[in-house]
Amino acid sequence: MAIDFTLEPEIEELRMRVRAFVTDVVKPGEAQIGALDTGIERDEYVKILIGMRGEAQKAGLWLPHMPEEWGGMGLGHVSLAMVQAEGAKSSWGPWVMNCQAPDEGNMHTLLHWGTDAQKETYLRPLCEGRVMSCFAMTEPEVAGSDPTLIKTNGYPDGDEWVLNGHKWFISNAHRAGFAILVARTEDDPDLPQAANTAFIVDIPTEGWTEVRQIETMHGSTGHSEIRIEDLRVHQDQMLGGRGQGHLLGQYRLGPARLAHCMRWIAQAETALDMMVERSLDRYAHGSLLAEKQGIQWMIADSAMELYQGKLMVLHAASKIDAGVDFKSEVSMAKHFVANALGRIIDRSIQVHGALGYSTDTPLAGMYQHARWARFADGADEVHQMRIAQRTIAAWKDHGSTRTATGDLPI
Repeated sequence: MAIDFTLEPEIEELRMRVRAFVTDVVKPGEAQIGALDTGIERDEYVKILIGMRGEAQKAGLWLPHMPEEWGGMGLGHVSLAMVQAEGAKSSWGPWVMNCQAPDEGNMHTLLHWGTDAQKETYLRPLCEGRVMSCFAMTEPEVAGSDPTLIKTNGYPDGDEWVLNGHKWFISNAHRAGFAILVARTEDDPDLPQAANTAFIVDIPTEGWTEVRQIETMHGSTGHSEIRIEDLRVHQDQMLGGRGQGHLLGQYRLGPARLAHCMRWIAQAETALDMMVERSLDRYAHGSLLAEKQGIQWMIADSAMELYQGKLMVLHAASKIDAGVDFKSEVSMAKHFVANALGRIIDRSIQVHGALGYSTDTPLAGMYQHARWARFADGADEVHQMRIAQRTIAAWKDHGSTRTATGDLPI
């Protein structure tokens, strides 16, 4: 029997090590950082963060997604799911272990597409935690879900490229030491997907202007608007080949979407745990909330959705590790987990009542972040469109939709 949902002993041990590390190191540090609003000095804030990263390195919980030769743990995606799902029980967990977005996806991209010189200049300090990065693709003038419409353009001038354009919602740009920037370089390609090229841009640099950090539902946290005006980069800063920007972006976004799901699983599980704990603690109208059918339905629906999400993430991760096509499975997981996350947190808030709506628990902040999940790395509707297209294609090719529903032996 090939199907086995148990973990190898060393992976289970790793999962428990991450859980203990988050409980013993990250959450206490997070509580200290939470005192920022009550007067903690910035130097102390940075000292706490850097200290936690040092503890992660000493504990051997650094760069779980990267090969050992780059200082990482060399984990596959199934094993990585264990680390991310435990680490993200704290909002700082992935950052402490240096496996947070967008740096995680940029590391994979540089490892696969970068030249040796680019890896030494940009990937190594990223892996060592000395710099942060961003991925600059989304633009205000065109739909972010269709990169073939990108207007930011580049043209060659001697051994340099001159770039002009406008980007926004560029996560981490305010803190980044460099950007991977996608620009249109081909006017009339044979395929629309062959129009873009990726460049590495040092930040700060002349021609790169941060207009503002865009205020979102969860505050101003580094999602920046950027003006690019006659920005010059040497041709050696091209990442991948000319016209391969779309391909590079899709290579980056596939596993990155699943990594988001892994972290969302942690948040959903936290919300469900809080829901159940509250239901067992709160007494009203003659019984505990846990004894009331309406509350039980919310708990049951959340448990079923979390179960579905975990299975989808593990199956998609196993397909990536097996080196087979995983696009459909990741797309379905991304859509489902993002929506389940919002529903589970919403139910937890409902069970907590006014307390859940307040900022006395983490639920309000979790709810604000969760709304972003339904359009980050592809809006719900785009994933649904692609899932439908693949399902229709499966029927046309095989007379069955089986391959579009996980191609599972059932």
